[in-house]
Amino acid sequence: MIELAAAFAVAGALSNATGTAFQRKAASASTRSGLRLLLELMHKPAWLIGIAGVTGAALFQALALLNGPLALVQPLFILELPFALLIGAHLMHRRLPGTGWRGVFCVVVGLGVALAAAAPHGAGNQAAVVRWVPALVLCSGAMGVAVVVTRPGRSAAFRASVLAAAAAIGNALTAALLKSAAGIFADDGFPVFLRSWQTYGFALTGIVAVVLLENSLQAGPLAAAQPALTIGDAAVSLALGMFLFGEEIRTGWWVLPEVLGAVLIVVGVVALSRAVPRVAPVPRDG
Repeated sequence: MIELAAAFAVAGALSNATGTAFQRKAASASTRSGLRLLLELMHKPAWLIGIAGVTGAALFQALALLNGPLALVQPLFILELPFALLIGAHLMHRRLPGTGWRGVFCVVVGLGVALAAAAPHGAGNQAAVVRWVPALVLCSGAMGVAVVVTRPGRSAAFRASVLAAAAAIGNALTAALLKSAAGIFADDGFPVFLRSWQTYGFALTGIVAVVLLENSLQAGPLAAAQPALTIGDAAVSLALGMFLFGEEIRTGWWVLPEVLGAVLIVVGVVALSRAVPRVAPVPRDG
């Protein structure tokens, strides 16, 4: 089941990265905005491929969470960043700089080392209400505080990183609620799924997370936002998985390679974030 969850998670990261890259390719060729932009994009094959990719990613994520621990699935979605950069560079006929390739290497190796050492296990799909309440209060409170402290007047990097961290909390909470809702769907069927509060909870938190992310990207540089978003999602998902669903990771001397892997991931994410605006055009024949 762990292997199946990992496969679905990697497929989800790849699918979402593909969807995002194709949507950006379609949008970059248009000069329109608002509703007119959407109507134009709906007739472009690249945009439709992008929508299919994002939809497929949601399905893969649900299947991954249904078959494995949150502490395994969400960190694997870190792969979306290198996937998106590689696919986007190819679609836009750009060359990935050496910094980007080093970032890809660090992320992949770091993720492999960290997850192999941690070996997340013991997943359940449901949690008692007495655990959901403090988790919801703490996560919602942290997101609210982030919005308050990022008032105008703060530095762009500070606002971007704090709002990205809030979006990361929202993403992790959304995944936890999705895991619970997917378990309800698998065990009790669609009618019960529609009546469960978790179904509407993950939809709501997902929207909030997207809004926070958009504000983060608008507030400051990607190099400030992306590390907080990527690492925050993985860290909060680990905490929620352990608190809500009784997931476990290995401790003792295993902490050393876990920390090493985490450091490599951070280094890689920072490098990839800085490589995005430096992707150079690929010379074309003729």
